[in-house]
Amino acid sequence: MIKFTKSAITELEEEYVLDVLRNGSLSGDGKYTPLVYKQFEELFGIKNMLLTTSCTTALEMASILIDLKNDDEVIVPSFTFSSTANAFLLRGAKPIFCDIRKDTMNIDETLIESLITDKTKAIYTVDYAGVSCEYDAINRIAEKHGLFVIEDAAQAVGAYYNDIPCGTLTTLGCYSFHETKNYVMGEGGAIVFNSDKFIERAEIIREKGTNRRQVIQGLVDKYTWHDIGSSFLPSDLLSALLYAQMLRFDEIMSKRVNVWNTYHNILKPFEDSGKLRCPIVPNNCKHNGHMYNIILPNSDVRAKLIDEMKKKEVICYICYVPLHSSPMGRKLGYSPDACPVTEDYGERVLRLPLYADMTTENAEYVADSICEILRNL
Repeated sequence: MIKFTKSAITELEEEYVLDVLRNGSLSGDGKYTPLVYKQFEELFGIKNMLLTTSCTTALEMASILIDLKNDDEVIVPSFTFSSTANAFLLRGAKPIFCDIRKDTMNIDETLIESLITDKTKAIYTVDYAGVSCEYDAINRIAEKHGLFVIEDAAQAVGAYYNDIPCGTLTTLGCYSFHETKNYVMGEGGAIVFNSDKFIERAEIIREKGTNRRQVIQGLVDKYTWHDIGSSFLPSDLLSALLYAQMLRFDEIMSKRVNVWNTYHNILKPFEDSGKLRCPIVPNNCKHNGHMYNIILPNSDVRAKLIDEMKKKEVICYICYVPLHSSPMGRKLGYSPDACPVTEDYGERVLRLPLYADMTTENAEYVADSICEILRNL
C-alpha cells in the first residue's frame, strides 16, 4: 500500500523528544522553542516568529492582532481549508469569497479590487500546494485601499516568490507543521511578523492574555492579565520534534522535490492526450514539493481513477470541497455559481501521494498506473 502521506521521522527526532521527557520542561517556550527560531532565522532570515498549536490558531491570532470586528469583510479564496475562514469568522467578520486562477489555483488577484467595499478590512491569501500567490499585485491593491494582507502559508514552508520566502510576503504569515505537511511537529504552526508592530501584543495573546513570556525572558518577576488571549503555544515536546525536522530541512526538501519531479517527468508528456492537466508553477515561484495535483476532465473520471488506484493499493485524495458551496458556505448565503472556476476545479482536482520517504520507484509506479488507467477510461 502506498499511503497518501507519512511523516519522515528518524532517530534524531526521537533523541530530542526523549531529551525533553528526561531533562526539560514539557510546557511551551522551553529549551527547543528558541532553537527552532534560530533555524528559521538561518534558513529564511526570519527574525520574529512565534510557534503556535496549529496554523489555525496562528490565523486566529492574526485576526485578533488586526482587530477584526463584527461586520468587517475579509476577501478570501474559496478553494482552501475551513481554518482560513474560521479564523476571522470567530471574530465576527464576514468572508467575501474570491475565485481562483486557472493556472496556480491561488486567489485571482485580478478579481480582488472588484470585491472591495467600505467594510473590507483584510485579504487572506493561501499559497496553495506550496506555490505562492501573486503578491506584488496583491500588496499594491492592499496598500491602495489601506487593507491588511494575511498570508496563509500553511503549505509553503520553504517555497519562494521572487526569491523571498513564503510566509514573509505580507503583514503577517502563518505556517503549519501538521503531520501532513513537509516539516512536522504532529500538530503545530507559527505566526511570522514582518514588522515589530504586533510582536509584543502577540506574545500576550498567545499566553492567555498574560505577559508570562516576559517572566521567562527575565524582564518581569511576575505575570498578570493584560489582554484577551488563549492557550496558543505548543509543548516543548513538539518543538523538539520540529527542531529535528528543521535540521533535516535540505534532506526532506530534496526527497519531496524528487518525488514531485518524478511525477512531472512521467505525467507532463501524457498531458498532450487531454486526459489530465499537470501543476503549473510560474517562473517567479519556487515550490517546495508539498503537493502534486492533477486536473481531470470531469468528476466521473476522477471517481473512477480513485477507485482504480485503490485496486493498485495507491491512496489519492480529492483535496478541498469549495467553501462557498459547502454547507457552511450555503448558510452564509453563497451558491455554487459564486466562484465558477473554484467550483469547476473542485470537481476535478486530485492529489497524489507525496512524502519524503516515498521512493522514486513508488512515484514511478503511481504515475505509470495513472497513465495506464486513464488510457482505458
